[in-house]
Amino acid sequence: MNNQTSDDKKQSQFFINNMVESAIRVGLLFILLAWSYGIVKPFLIPVLWGAIIAVALMPLTVKLENMLKGKRGLSATVIALIGILILTVPFVMFSISMVESVEGITSTISSGTLKIPGPTERIANIPIIGQQIFDVWQLFSTNLEKAFTKFLPQLTSGLAMMASVVGNSIVSILMFVISLLISAAFMANATSISKSVNTLSVRIAGAHGEEWATLCTATIRSVLLGVVGVACIQAFLVGIGVFAIGLPTAGLITILVLVFAIAQLPALLVVAPVIAYVYSIHDSTTATIFAVWTLLAGLSDNFLKPLLMGRGLDIPMPVILLGAIGGMVSSGILGLFIGPVILAIWYQLFNEWMHESAKADEQEEQEQ
Repeated sequence: MNNQTSDDKKQSQFFINNMVESAIRVGLLFILLAWSYGIVKPFLIPVLWGAIIAVALMPLTVKLENMLKGKRGLSATVIALIGILILTVPFVMFSISMVESVEGITSTISSGTLKIPGPTERIANIPIIGQQIFDVWQLFSTNLEKAFTKFLPQLTSGLAMMASVVGNSIVSILMFVISLLISAAFMANATSISKSVNTLSVRIAGAHGEEWATLCTATIRSVLLGVVGVACIQAFLVGIGVFAIGLPTAGLITILVLVFAIAQLPALLVVAPVIAYVYSIHDSTTATIFAVWTLLAGLSDNFLKPLLMGRGLDIPMPVILLGAIGGMVSSGILGLFIGPVILAIWYQLFNEWMHESAKADEQEEQEQ
């Protein structure tokens, strides 16, 4: 009896020792992971963006590689440099234009020669908001000093918001430049990285790991084509209209349409006020042609997305679109790509589960 009690105590002590050791190991592992995350956190977003850009631009890199006789490193570097130029040159030109405009307006206000043309009666006839716009515009055109005094808080907050937007834009541009450089490294070593990713995917997800890795790649390219590609087409079409009619803020309007379209917001939010303004300064025929063109451009995503999004995938387009919108809302622009990938994997898991369930039911029927 005493021997049995002694054995029980030994087993209990052994169990407690194992529990303590396991707890210590798990705790140390958790601390190691937390420290590691803290170290890599500043680089996480640029690396993720670099991976997304590399996946999206890899087909283009391969084509350029064939033209350069197999020099993948050179082709990846050229693609990255072109991307950096596409990002920075328009931003620098836009910034210079904005600075010059602000300086011109400031000097004109200081000299007292600023004259704002008064609104036409068409503005007042705009439903709901027409009379308010007319009154404010009329005040600025007749008594500029009183208008600035009355709306000084709103103007100050607006300028502060614009400064914040410019600052955030500079940070975003720098982040994308870094991400493009990282993507060049990924594309230059795409073969070895692809093998490592497939191995890791199989290790994590089993037999379907490699298939899901391919699915992630195809989903990212589909989102790039269906969201960013459609946004660029919309911005290009609207840009044709605003530049053709000679609006002074044509460049800004085009950029706003691009941003709104990428953010999955209706381009009509930008286009509608522009149409109202064009009706106030141009004749009815010109304004109507402009309105029809810009409305068609603003609504073009409704038929372009079904055509472009989800091409080459077995995932339904609504699943990809839902993931893009939901990811954008929850995680910003990065979620635009991560959201569809997550929903695509869940859709595949659900289909596999349904298939296995149906297969099991068939086997039961056959056995009976």
